[in-house]
This record gives sequence, structure tokens and C-alpha cells, in this order.
Amino acid sequence: MAGREPAEQVIGAISDTHGLLRPQAMEALRGVDLIVHAGDIGRLDILTQLGRIARVHAVRGNMDNGPWAERLPRTEVAETEKIRFFIVHDLDQLDLDPAAAGFHVVVTGHTHRPHVEERNGVLYLNPGSAGPRRFNLPATVAKLRVRDGALEAEIIEL
Repeated sequence: MAGREPAEQVIGAISDTHGLLRPQAMEALRGVDLIVHAGDIGRLDILTQLGRIARVHAVRGNMDNGPWAERLPRTEVAETEKIRFFIVHDLDQLDLDPAAAGFHVVVTGHTHRPHVEERNGVLYLNPGSAGPRRFNLPATVAKLRVRDGALEAEIIEL
């Protein structure tokens, strides 16, 4: 990825694709080191396509049904060299204290609203919805850059 510092890691976050993986989402995530999908995937082949870009960690959303979806966990832990992620589709289903459990980032979906907030030293990231438009909300994904122990989240409108 052009312009990336040697010690920098870039994690892509996506959610609520609901069976639609936009080419713009694929392009926005190209070059990341890891992809986190926070549920409501819609079809297994979406994870396959994302897996062509980078390793994918995904959770099952409330709209993910069928045998393919039953294999997905409701929550997932992902780790890079420096960062621990807790992934859950619906933030209301978070049943632990992320800071006490040693997580740096909580990635969620469900609301279709992109949101970044830091609480108690933990970054909460909802990349919004990359799938079909809902209400007047934009289609979005997110990138999380990790450099020198600092986290910087960016919401990318598609």
C-alpha cells in the first residue's frame, strides 16, 4: 500500500453487507492486513471474496441464517501483533468489560450507522453498512490504522 509506514498495520472493518459486496468496498479494503466483518453478511461467498484481500474474522449477525451461517460464531476475538479485537454484531449483546479483558478495539455492526468512540481506553468502531442502503444512511466501511501503539479509525463513504 503506497504511503504506508513500515511499522503500520491497517485493518479493514465492514458490516451489514446483507448479500451485497460493492466493488467500492473491495477497493476501499484492498491492501489491508486483516479484515473484520461484524455480521449480517448475507452470503458465504462474501467472506470468500473478502478473503482474497486479507485474512477475515467474521461473526454471525441476526439476519445470517442457514447452514453456512450456523458455523459462524456470535462473537470472535482477532489479534494482530499489537492489537486485540472483540467482534460482536450487536453492541447490546456485549457481555464483558473489554478494557478489563484486555481488548483494544470492539467492532460492531447492526445499526447501519458508522460510529467511532473511545471509552475507558477502548476504541468502539461500527463501520456502518456496506450493503443495500437503508433509510438515508450512507454505504460505508472503515479502516483502522495502528502505528506506534496509537489507533486511528477512518470511516470511508462508498
